[in-house]
Amino acid sequence: MTEAQTAHTQTIPAKERLIIALDVSTRADAQHIVAETAAFAGAFKVGLQLFSSVGPEIVRELCEAGHRIFLDLKFHDIPNTVSKAAVESTRLGVWMFNVHAAGGNEMMRQTVSEVEDLCEKSGLTRPKMIAVTVLTSSADDILREIGIEAPAGDHALDLAKLASAAGMDGVVASAKEAAQVRDSCGSQFLIVTPGVRPPGASNNDQRRVTTPAEAIRAGSDYLVVGRPITAAENMSRAAESIFNEIESVVNES
Repeated sequence: MTEAQTAHTQTIPAKERLIIALDVSTRADAQHIVAETAAFAGAFKVGLQLFSSVGPEIVRELCEAGHRIFLDLKFHDIPNTVSKAAVESTRLGVWMFNVHAAGGNEMMRQTVSEVEDLCEKSGLTRPKMIAVTVLTSSADDILREIGIEAPAGDHALDLAKLASAAGMDGVVASAKEAAQVRDSCGSQFLIVTPGVRPPGASNNDQRRVTTPAEAIRAGSDYLVVGRPITAAENMSRAAESIFNEIESVVNES
């Protein structure tokens, strides 16, 4: 770990770094995961599956219960549509939400501006706003299918720089790009990393994966973990194991 990465690693406590994905279809299943794993989770992710099934009420319910919620809906549309969706997400009380960096500078800038304006006028807590770079299920061949010739790592770095210039707080990126993103976008720029798998676990549909320790050492701030925990026979034990791996790396510094 470089000196800059070591200094940055110390700024976020280990207990805040694990985001557990509630990628399920029912309120009952989501509540069960929360009950089993809350002792080790810094936040919970509500994504497209749960949001489409249950709706915004599950987000509001979890926020009101005191849980930090990462709303992972990856907004990508015209600037007006995305900024208005971001405003409504802020009203739900989420801790963090994301947009696609591929939506461009204007879309991201307008989103940041309107959310900050709402928070200032309404006294709401400003959520962290992050931008998706390249999905961890995508590699170079997938990008070529959609006309992007740059390697996945290079394209992710370019999008991270765009997000930083637009005023976003950070990005969703593989740990494989984390060190470059950190060097290019600064020590306070957040890096949220999905596609994290404990040693020996199945990659499922993820392709650019890393272990929790590798991700933290590379410079990732928050790790999003779903199936290695939620599909485990003992979810609490699985969450504790990943938390302990994170904590051990944070304590190295």
